[in-house]
Amino acid sequence: MSNSLYPKRLNKRSNRLLGKNGNAHKANPIAERETMESLTAKPFRGSGRLLGLAVAITVLLTGCEAQSDEAASMPPPPEVDVAEVVVEPVTLWESFTGRVASPETVDLRPRVSGYIDKVAFEEGELVQAGELLFQIDPRPYEAQKQAASAELALANSQLDLARSEAGRAKTLLESRAISREEYDQRNTALMSARARVQAAQAALDTAELNLQYTRVTAPVSGRTGRALVTQGNLANADQSLLTTLVSVDPVHVYFEADEQSAFSSQQLLANGQPRDVRISLGGEDGRQYQGELDFVDNHLNPGTGTLQYRAVLNNPDGLIKPGQFARVEMPVAELDQALLVNRKAVLTDQDRRFVYVVDEQNRVAPRQVTTGRQVEDLQVIREGLKHGDLVIINGVQKVFGAGMQVKPQLVAMKESDQGEGAVAIAQELAQ
Repeated sequence: MSNSLYPKRLNKRSNRLLGKNGNAHKANPIAERETMESLTAKPFRGSGRLLGLAVAITVLLTGCEAQSDEAASMPPPPEVDVAEVVVEPVTLWESFTGRVASPETVDLRPRVSGYIDKVAFEEGELVQAGELLFQIDPRPYEAQKQAASAELALANSQLDLARSEAGRAKTLLESRAISREEYDQRNTALMSARARVQAAQAALDTAELNLQYTRVTAPVSGRTGRALVTQGNLANADQSLLTTLVSVDPVHVYFEADEQSAFSSQQLLANGQPRDVRISLGGEDGRQYQGELDFVDNHLNPGTGTLQYRAVLNNPDGLIKPGQFARVEMPVAELDQALLVNRKAVLTDQDRRFVYVVDEQNRVAPRQVTTGRQVEDLQVIREGLKHGDLVIINGVQKVFGAGMQVKPQLVAMKESDQGEGAVAIAQELAQ
């Protein structure tokens, strides 16, 4: 049918180009091209509409598939460990720098002069009070003792003679056989003999004491230094330094606290709080010793504004050395209701500190906080949190921004409680 209509339409259009008389007009090429395009386009208008509809449906289906693929390719929310803010009474501790000192330090010098016969100790060893350290040549002092003993014996014999003469003089005076003057002379001789005996006895005591001083012993229990005067050398009394000796059990730790901390600690001590302190030494990782305050100075240092404290630390093995660096933790305040979070949860952004809080829809929100002192593995939060908030403590590296959805896993805030909880779960699984 279309083939039969096509020549008729063409003939009608051709007749318009011819005159009524059948003569041909001047040909117009533009008009002829438009005429041919219109004649050829009309049969395909319906099929073009169908083609456009098919393309639109194809595009729509492709978009739906892309969206479903994108939704399927999105990763699940990351798992993070969250813990509820802990509220409990705590004691705040402040850390101070200190030094270990020996309660008793002795510069050992001889009390008598003489040559060293023997060095009777190993340098650096622990010794007990009374142990022999140096032996000075005793022979000169033994001779002095013998001479003093002889002088005492002579004085005693003279005393016996004077006592006998004084007794006879008293009898003769009663019978008026001697004068009163002679009687007085004999009594004076008796008193002089007694005085000479006392002097001889004192000389003997001095000789014996000097002989004892030739044995240089440890005045206190402690650790010796190196021998500064060795065998065969002359040691002068009260001058030559033989060695040093320091007591090591217990030891003292001196430290200075600033004025504010000193005031706070004084209030706690006045309220009857324990005087215990925690001490860690330089070069030892994680080990802490228990000490006790036994002295607080009676005035602040005006130059530094600090108050000096002293703690006593037991040292039975003698491993802690005087002069060693120490870090002392002393209680300075008590809080009845303190907000605490694991210190791993506290992040830093320049001069601000914040934590990630998870809401009821498991979405993350940063929360700026003001921190206080640390209590073991927990951080005191002064502002920014409240009781019941869930804070991310593990997995903060998986959080990329506010509003992100996560999959929280509830754990204990304290690391020690986390370990106990893990053990309990393992036991339940084993059963």
